[in-house]
Amino acid sequence: MRKTAVWPLAWTYAVLIVYASLYPFDNWRIQGIAPWAFLTAPLPQYWTGFDVLSNVLGYAPMGFLLALALHRTRHEWPAIWIATLSAAGLSLCMETLQTFLPVRVPSNVDAVLNVTGAWLGAVTARALVWVGVIERWSRFRDRWFVSDADGALALLAVWPLALLFPAPVVFGLGQVLERVEAALADMLEGTPWLDWVPLREIELQPLLPVSEILCVAIGLWLPCLLAFSVLRQRPQRVVAALAVMVWGVSASALSAALTYGPAHAWVWVSAEVAVGLGVCLLGLVAMFWASSRMCLVLALVALVWQLSLLNNASADVYFSLTLQTWERGRFIRFHGMIQWLGWLWPFACLIYLVNRLASVKAARQP
Repeated sequence: MRKTAVWPLAWTYAVLIVYASLYPFDNWRIQGIAPWAFLTAPLPQYWTGFDVLSNVLGYAPMGFLLALALHRTRHEWPAIWIATLSAAGLSLCMETLQTFLPVRVPSNVDAVLNVTGAWLGAVTARALVWVGVIERWSRFRDRWFVSDADGALALLAVWPLALLFPAPVVFGLGQVLERVEAALADMLEGTPWLDWVPLREIELQPLLPVSEILCVAIGLWLPCLLAFSVLRQRPQRVVAALAVMVWGVSASALSAALTYGPAHAWVWVSAEVAVGLGVCLLGLVAMFWASSRMCLVLALVALVWQLSLLNNASADVYFSLTLQTWERGRFIRFHGMIQWLGWLWPFACLIYLVNRLASVKAARQP
């Protein structure tokens, strides 16, 4: 069985679908309606083109990833039908659970559109296999990356998506401490367990300009080091660094355009960000000849340093206003999936780096 980075991506996307389908997870209760009643309910009277498109496109990547993963690991299995049926089962489960959420409305039309999207995604994957695109990617992967690069490639593929949700600091993913503390305090309010939670007594302060520069530089340097650690030849690092920087800058510009409008796509490029980009370039030049193991070690140190800086600082009031645009405005259907990527990507990367370093150490031992 061949290893592939598609399976982690498929599982990650399935988790995001569950989150987006059941958000905001509030006021669960039995509403006197059979959970399967939506299957035979009349068709909805009001719908929009956005509803149709979002339901189809929401499940298309799921079908695509499942079909592609099955093709790369189980060639003899009917990938299109297994992917479509798996997505259909997930969609039916989500629609059924929405019966217990007053703010969500289960719909048979949504279920059909979800299955249609998954089928289209699976057919697209099969078409790419048929025309040879996947085989060419396999040859490219074998030529450029080491055999156990699946985890790093999956993290690199998700990283630009994680940047779409606004972050307090450009490329600064994983700033969750302040929100976790507030969520714990709200959840345990009025209970004796609140006193057991080690909450801070001193308010967090915004990052200093120097710390912001470091966070920007590390945030862009880290995925480059991740790519460096799995490339076969050092000259390939130049191409990888350029690709990662283009992905990161493009994703940040798209995030600003979605938040403030296309005219403000580059509003995030402040003096601190510009200096941080320059520091990142100097760091990449210094790491050009570093070994893969050294790249992993420095990536781990840099990631822990960045998480420490970010989670010991607060977001400013302007960032809070930005979040309201996403969480209460037109991005309500989209923000839940993307914000979790931004929150959890650094911690998934942390786990990967620790495991990879452990496996490298074990391989070096006689």
